[in-house]
Amino acid sequence: MKTVTVLGAGLAGSECAWQLARRGVRVRLVEMKPNKMTPAHHSPLFAELVCSNSLRSDELTNAVGLLKAEMRKMGSLIMASADENRVAAGGALAVDREGFSRYITEKLRNHPNVETVEAEATDIPQGEVVIATGPLSSDAIAEKIAALCPDSDLHFYDAVAPIVTLESVDMDSAFFASRYDKGTADYVNCPMDKEEYLAFVRELVSAREAEIHGFDDGGVFEGCMPVEVMARRGVDTLRYGPLKPVGLKDPRTGKENYAVVQLRRDNADGTIYNMVGFQTHLTWGEQKRVFSMIPALRNAEFVRYGVMHRNTYLNSPKLLDRYYRLRTEPRISFAGQMTGVEGYVESAASGMLVGIETAARVLGLPPVNFPQETAIGALGLYISGGSVGDFQPMNINFGIITPLEHRVKGKRNKNAAISARSLEIIDRLVEGEVFQIEDHY
Repeated sequence: MKTVTVLGAGLAGSECAWQLARRGVRVRLVEMKPNKMTPAHHSPLFAELVCSNSLRSDELTNAVGLLKAEMRKMGSLIMASADENRVAAGGALAVDREGFSRYITEKLRNHPNVETVEAEATDIPQGEVVIATGPLSSDAIAEKIAALCPDSDLHFYDAVAPIVTLESVDMDSAFFASRYDKGTADYVNCPMDKEEYLAFVRELVSAREAEIHGFDDGGVFEGCMPVEVMARRGVDTLRYGPLKPVGLKDPRTGKENYAVVQLRRDNADGTIYNMVGFQTHLTWGEQKRVFSMIPALRNAEFVRYGVMHRNTYLNSPKLLDRYYRLRTEPRISFAGQMTGVEGYVESAASGMLVGIETAARVLGLPPVNFPQETAIGALGLYISGGSVGDFQPMNINFGIITPLEHRVKGKRNKNAAISARSLEIIDRLVEGEVFQIEDHY
């Protein structure tokens, strides 16, 4: 039986290992947790969600919703777990953090084709290898990657939002609702009037930050920007961002508030909620002081404070092909956020593509060649050379998917048509030889 070594059991590594194993390929899955942890990780489980517990929109008029739909059709372990461990979040797909990771861990540990190894990867082994050690790769393996990839010295910074207990939220100063009454009222909304908001912003921009070597505001990735960095861009920046009140009517007044902080359920029991858009690298003491200025959070119990960490990623257009293989040494593939995909779903999708294609290669089957008309294919093609100018991390979006050949009126209608076309292509691909597998489980 063919064997592939997968380094790292995050979202990408877990999905990759699953796709290999279910095709009859033996997998050696190497994960350094729990023996060694990164600053952002706390759980010994695989596929830990270190930032938000949301996998974003589940609608086909949104590109990430399309990507999830494609992955479901192709037998994604990550999506199966997300659907099994879903928590209420309006039109978004949010999950119980621990249940999500436990489901994936148990599936992989119990698979007869998967050997799990709890050890730090300090070298790149011989044979077929998938490197999915993440943007927080340990120094030992990072040095080996750097030796392979002389252009890999690129970086951005990621931040994690705080979590509070629901029972500590002052519900006399908050209300349950979803924006535009979309879906059920799943978010706790914490309003502020103008005076409260302006005082909050003044303290936020001057609050003391934790020391992070080499950090500067210019190194922050736009998609996960600390709340204090946003506040420095202008007094109203937050009101047009995560504190946007539009579409949220206060049931006590029937009107929109000046600014609203949203809390999203973080576990299935609904006992803890994360502060949406409040990634931060303030010191823990300052987080408690400043965030307690939000009226509904004046007595909030913080069960996790926000943290900041450095994420590194490859200059993938120079280094990788459309299958995420290293051009100079194709036996080595990369998957996950270190390739420049940004987001949980995108990371898992890269692992899925790598797992499918690596299995096809070692089993002597033809490659799938996901086209640019599909979300999963467009993402791989962008990462491997479709970017223009300086390469930056990328979420999936309709802008990198091949446009329709005919005109469709209305953005939502156009996006829905692109999604329908993509899913038809995925259906045809799933009927092909590579997907005619007998699940080895």
